[in-house]
Amino acid sequence: MLSLKNKLLFLSLFVSLSCFYAQGKGKSPEKKVGIISELEQMYLLKQLPAYRSGIIEQESSYDRTGKNDDGFSGKYSYIRKEGDQLVLADWKGPGVINRIWTPTPTTDTIKFYIDGEKKPRISIPFIDLFSGKVYPFINPICGNEVGGYYCYLPIPYQKSCKVVYTGKKMEFYQIQSRLLPEKTIVKPFSMILDDSENRVLDKVCEYWQIQTDPLRQTEKFGPIVRSESKQFFISPGESVPFFIDDRGGRIVGIEIEAGTSFYGDKKDILFQACWDGDNVMAINCPVADYFGYAFGKPSVRSILLGSYNDVNYSYLPMPYRKKAQLKLTYEKRSEEQPKIEVKTKVYYSDDSRTEGEGALYTIWRREIDPEEYKPYLLSQIMGKGHLVGVLHQAQALKPGMTLFFEGDDITVADRKMRTHGTGSEDFYNGGWYALLDRWDRGVSLPIHGSMDYSLPMARTGGYRFFLSDKMSFEQDFLQTIEHGPEDNKYPVDYTSLTFYYGDRPAPHCTTDPVEELRTVNHLKEHIFYPQLMNITLGGNTQIENRGRFVVSAQGEGSVRIMLDELPEGIYKIMLTYYETPEGGEFSVWNRQKMISDWKSAYSPQEKVCLKQYIGEFSLTKHTNSVTIKIRNTDKGKKFHFENLFLEKI
Repeated sequence: MLSLKNKLLFLSLFVSLSCFYAQGKGKSPEKKVGIISELEQMYLLKQLPAYRSGIIEQESSYDRTGKNDDGFSGKYSYIRKEGDQLVLADWKGPGVINRIWTPTPTTDTIKFYIDGEKKPRISIPFIDLFSGKVYPFINPICGNEVGGYYCYLPIPYQKSCKVVYTGKKMEFYQIQSRLLPEKTIVKPFSMILDDSENRVLDKVCEYWQIQTDPLRQTEKFGPIVRSESKQFFISPGESVPFFIDDRGGRIVGIEIEAGTSFYGDKKDILFQACWDGDNVMAINCPVADYFGYAFGKPSVRSILLGSYNDVNYSYLPMPYRKKAQLKLTYEKRSEEQPKIEVKTKVYYSDDSRTEGEGALYTIWRREIDPEEYKPYLLSQIMGKGHLVGVLHQAQALKPGMTLFFEGDDITVADRKMRTHGTGSEDFYNGGWYALLDRWDRGVSLPIHGSMDYSLPMARTGGYRFFLSDKMSFEQDFLQTIEHGPEDNKYPVDYTSLTFYYGDRPAPHCTTDPVEELRTVNHLKEHIFYPQLMNITLGGNTQIENRGRFVVSAQGEGSVRIMLDELPEGIYKIMLTYYETPEGGEFSVWNRQKMISDWKSAYSPQEKVCLKQYIGEFSLTKHTNSVTIKIRNTDKGKKFHFENLFLEKI
């Protein structure tokens, strides 16, 4: 926190604080706020560019000392105690809770006291904010995946909202509220929705389900939306505009097809956009990064942006006043590059940008080994606007556990810290990386998800879009995320893309996509840990996971370990195993080729054999596995092993 505050002291002078803008209506007062107006933000994407009054603030369990106890002990998991109950948040004045997150829900009761009432408006088991069992906290706007439990049902209040937890210990949590101007009229939350509120809730849930086939949403664009399609070839060194409009309007959808041409480690085709003749590009980043690819392959499939059946789509509204240009630019390399065939389709209307709206801008950044003791900068913006999305790819520069994802996010808006997170995957509504069926793979949800997770490749990534919880600012905005659990010491390669609507671009913050930064980085050393190994047991083989694997069999057995994620090549194999009083013999194979001779795993006293060299083999897409075979001896019949190491030669 201190380093961020010091950093802010050196920022250049900001524009004077402007009056709060109403949603889409300049300086006029905001219309009445209630559950309907908040739910509409979650499915009417046309409202996404509109400025909003109020500012997001968050209560969370982050460690106030700067260490990593962000909920484990429960020490920081409340703002005060009232008797034997824990107060998690207590906001005064009008506002709306837009997001609640935790990876550790319980059956203990959570209560929401609204507008000073003595009886809580909401009193349910904490888990039922997310389970879908208690109406109106229903799926898919409330739910859980990738280790995190999330609730996006709006909870408006006029005078105050106090959130109380009755359990003995709260662990990890984040509660976000939009604090509104004092004179805003709010219809407070009720567990019983009227007919109109129920209809809007149904519309949100129906819209979020479209994620299974996101391209279907173009069916609802209506007659005022036209489309323009093009098909062309683009060669290295060329720049091809595929949409130009000189009349003012808004783009409501973009679809780009190029087969698998955007796949792979070389992200040489850039997606670029310019509004109203500006000399600074509003969007300038690799196509793959804009559409949510991760480490060379499609990943994101959200309701706003992603890839589906090799169609790359974006339905983020792009309003402009006078002129718009979209183009693809194919950057050259020294080696030969193929010509690529591209199909584009742009959906647009004549509904030009209003005074109450921002233009869409992106901030693309990549840092390879960011400076120690400084968090990674996601965005730094001057002027007025609101954040609506973050995509983040994270690659370690050394093999091992993905500890860089212990880092917290921090958001400073209008010179005040507004949010302080509890861990990187938490920011993306997840939790518990490297655990089975939690944050353990790429999983795409309507507005958030994990872009990838691989322990052997030491990489991951997440994304989150902000709809009803979009982060507004009037003067300035700064968002960072740490690399490592404490002090930002973990060496990483971070690539991020931030989406915001605002009154100006942020060119000083955007990284120039030069050749080195357009190339995916892969480690040459890989570690396979027991908790996420993809294993198959041979006949008569049994295995126990005691933090290390203990394998046994009747006679002879085998354990095959898949190496799906590794690039092809020649690899050295090392293995950490144990010699024990129950040890038999083992050997290591690559399919039917023996890599190591049979070795004894017996010792009268247990001892660990750390990272022992086993041999070498050629890994291809057809030989992407190693098998450990075991056999009984008169001394023992078990084999204990832990980590498998591979090093590309």
